[in-house]
Amino acid sequence: MQLNDEEKAMLAGDFGPAVKWAMEHQLQVGRMFDAKDMVAVSQAHMMADPESLGEAGVAFTEKLAENDTRVRIPMITDPRGVDLECYEPIGQTEIMAELERRFIAACKKMGITMTNTCINYQTIMPPVFGDHVAFGDTGVVIYSNSVCGARSNFEGGPSALAAGLTGRTPRYGLHLDKNRRSTKRYQVAEEPQDLMDWGVLGATIGRMAGSYWEVPLIEGLEKTPSSDQLKHFGAAMASYGSVPLFHIVGVTPECQKLDDMDFIDLEITSVDVEATSDLKKPFTAAGEIVDVVVFAAPQLSIIEMAELAALCSGRHRSDATDVIVCTSAQVYGDAVAMGYVDKIEAFGGRILVGTCFYQQYAREIGEANGWKRLLSNSAKIVNILGGYGYQPALSSMEACIASAEKGRIV
Repeated sequence: MQLNDEEKAMLAGDFGPAVKWAMEHQLQVGRMFDAKDMVAVSQAHMMADPESLGEAGVAFTEKLAENDTRVRIPMITDPRGVDLECYEPIGQTEIMAELERRFIAACKKMGITMTNTCINYQTIMPPVFGDHVAFGDTGVVIYSNSVCGARSNFEGGPSALAAGLTGRTPRYGLHLDKNRRSTKRYQVAEEPQDLMDWGVLGATIGRMAGSYWEVPLIEGLEKTPSSDQLKHFGAAMASYGSVPLFHIVGVTPECQKLDDMDFIDLEITSVDVEATSDLKKPFTAAGEIVDVVVFAAPQLSIIEMAELAALCSGRHRSDATDVIVCTSAQVYGDAVAMGYVDKIEAFGGRILVGTCFYQQYAREIGEANGWKRLLSNSAKIVNILGGYGYQPALSSMEACIASAEKGRIV
């Protein structure tokens, strides 16, 4: 790989051992993907929950934080594994919480801002068109690439941290124009209605595309989707297909009209009702007792908190069913001010700040609380949680609240 003088100095250790490690790591990644050089990035976003890090990962981060190491660009974080702001574990142990405290201390020492959110594009310095960034969370990457028109690959935790320390990332994948062109073309047969529908549509297209290197071009949508609808759409697409970029004709900035896309010879695949119904089928469980209703993955925006509070108003959950709501610290303050938190908590819901359900020791908290049958309106989370010992089911936000009230899936 071609390095400029400053990058060579980083590699030589002139900027300290942490930056030297970072550049060595990035060179290995870059060579793996045949990157010719590095590209400067304006910000970084790191996934690093304690379940993934473990003791070794936390100790490694603490070592990097020695010798006054500081990140060179604005750097923020994905959700945590324990809500330490209103610390009352829901099945996590003190050992898990202490890992969090140590990791957070190391990050702060390096100048990393602990935003603990997967919806930074809705709350904190969203990237702008053409902006090269180094983002980690799959939902963050696909939204930033597709809706904002920024440029990022899926950066693993170490790679995102390396980008924060160097201010660069290898120039490969979606940092290159040639890899942002559509490779598959889809015609949507039915307009999605609620957030669950948007998630199911995204999941269906993601499963059809099935590769990080595919870029779906989506046609047939009559209405411009909202930010939350695109959030659920993209997060599910990335979850089911590892897809980091999509284009919607007339909506996303790189595809305002079909002429913007090089789609010659791309066969059109119909995304019909049968395809979306097929995806939902394994997550249908009408009439069954529900142990926990979860609103997360992605964290809820202030608009979603308002909708949820309105559905909860004047009602109460069944004693047999727990309700977990995950949002960011940035949204939580506004939700308190607007009275949304009071209404959700009066219903019997528990709001966790700065966490996401599947990143907070999902298996352990399920076992601790006796949760087996889980219901959510997130197509992403039901796809993930089957691997953590749950029996996940999928429904609309309205049906989720009705199910929590009755204790059975409606």
